[in-house]
Amino acid sequence: MYRTIVATKTLNAQLANPDWVVFDCRFNIADKQAGLRAYKEGHIPGARYVSLDDDLSSPATDSSGRHPLPDPRVIGDKLAAWGLNHSSQAVVYDQSIGSIAVRMWWVLRWLGHRAVAVLDGGIDKWADEELPMDGAPVHPERGDFEGRPDDDAWVSTADVESLRLDPEAVVIDARSAARFSGEQEEVDRIGGHIPGSVNHPLTRNIGDDGCFLPAEELRALYEPLRKPATIHSCGSGVTASHNMLAMEIAGLKDSKLYVGSWSEWIRSPHRPVATGED
Repeated sequence: MYRTIVATKTLNAQLANPDWVVFDCRFNIADKQAGLRAYKEGHIPGARYVSLDDDLSSPATDSSGRHPLPDPRVIGDKLAAWGLNHSSQAVVYDQSIGSIAVRMWWVLRWLGHRAVAVLDGGIDKWADEELPMDGAPVHPERGDFEGRPDDDAWVSTADVESLRLDPEAVVIDARSAARFSGEQEEVDRIGGHIPGSVNHPLTRNIGDDGCFLPAEELRALYEPLRKPATIHSCGSGVTASHNMLAMEIAGLKDSKLYVGSWSEWIRSPHRPVATGED
């Protein structure tokens, strides 16, 4: 069972295994159909396409962040339709160091499916190694998957308002240093960060080869940051899971996701905003 990452060569050896189910999560916030177009042009054989907006999120509201959690019954039914069984090994990938695929990694874990791994290096590494690609549509047999959501896996904005003041808690923000400091903001209407949070850009998890750093290096990065209550945040609750995955690779478990993240935090003008590096 693979629960964190899986190598391209390992997946390639299992492509004919019906117990392995692959999901293509390519997505571009600036061009929301780009991922689907890329999938149709060529994908890992047998992969099902999953959209961040249409499948892995519910519509945003006036009080939510940009990517609220999907309805567990709706996404559970889709996963069964995509051929996922409770016994399946799921593999998820994208084109951007796993920054979108980690959302599906987290969603599957939230729904009770632990046998899910991110393809290390993504489709770029797969293509560089000249592994097989396919443009054919996929028509899987329906699986038996039923989601059993674990709502202890995430925290609300109200939780964060309280936890950020707790010396035994920490909020780790996965956004770039420029967005965290408020110096630059291309996505949300306000720049800055939750007061008391610490910045660990997700790009620090990745080596020059486009793959996750070794477990011991990731542990050295995160051990000084973590506390008994470790919360992961980002812009909209998507890329925060990249840091959570990195911690899992390092053997540092039991952190939680702030689903609403920065885009929900700033919905209310009454919540404090910090700028600068600290």
